[in-house]
Amino acid sequence: MQGVDTKNRRKALRIGPEDRVLYYVSDKKGFAATATVTSDNFEDHEQIWKHHNDQETFPHRVELTPDVVLEEPEYVDGYQVGPTLEYVKKWPPDLWPLAFFGMLHIIPQRDFNFIESELRRANGDLPVIEVSEPDPTVSILPSDTSDVSDSLSEISTGKKSFAVTAKSRKSSHRRRNKRHR
Repeated sequence: MQGVDTKNRRKALRIGPEDRVLYYVSDKKGFAATATVTSDNFEDHEQIWKHHNDQETFPHRVELTPDVVLEEPEYVDGYQVGPTLEYVKKWPPDLWPLAFFGMLHIIPQRDFNFIESELRRANGDLPVIEVSEPDPTVSILPSDTSDVSDSLSEISTGKKSFAVTAKSRKSSHRRRNKRHR
């Protein structure tokens, strides 16, 4: 079971069956596990987890099935894979851990697949090659999780070109300069 705090209620309500969850342990700067959501989200105020705020019960919950779980010494080093992720491109490369500050994040499917393949490789699982169309949907990523344990495989990824972004900046810059002449 995974609970989400009230601050992230809107994101938690988006979680549904077959969604994937990736665990990042922020104090260890490592990726620890993946799981699949097996239930619709539900609300329950029974206190299960401890929090510095005694009122926080993590009421937005889902049932999970573990897919890949590593023991602490085998966590995938965030410093090795973190800076390469599409999701962290908004932050300066040396500050990539800030991207995972907080409890719940929605990351690109491509990043999720890459990290899960690294988790599987670290666990010693045989590679599983999945042939499918890229899914534009997103994955859920809770952070600050402590004890996680199990495993899965490797999927190759390509590089994304940002030429369009650079071009659009250039053209908007030209338009601004024309107005000021």
